[in-house]
Amino acid sequence: MEEKLKEKLWAFIAENNPDLMFSLQEDYSVLKYLDGKINALLPQLEQWKKDKVPEYIMEDMAMRELTADLKPSKFHYIRDILEAEFETDFLRFKEAGVLTYEVVNLLETSKEAFETINFSEENKESRRLRYAVMGMIAAYLESR
Repeated sequence: MEEKLKEKLWAFIAENNPDLMFSLQEDYSVLKYLDGKINALLPQLEQWKKDKVPEYIMEDMAMRELTADLKPSKFHYIRDILEAEFETDFLRFKEAGVLTYEVVNLLETSKEAFETINFSEENKESRRLRYAVMGMIAAYLESR
């Protein structure tokens, strides 16, 4: 089950947190990261096994635990704003095949706004955050 969870976690990261994926690959620390996350969950997995929780439910609960600190996706948040508010640039990046790369760059540019407002499930609809990120996207696009 641990290997299956690693695969699912890596797929989740690739889809929702490509900035983390690139960082882990750059540092050659993918396996260390995945092993660390799984090892931290092992006591809980053992408990679920003792409690005879069905495997598919264990897998679902494990993925919730493993991805809790990776949600909400800043990548998707910025990508959605870029698509909605800067459609021409979004389409240009997409057609050029650099959309993911540019969104990851925008993530780095917008890092301060996410930290200042403490981006979370509770405040992902914050107008203040949206406008701050939109301003940073506009500045980034103007500098290109």
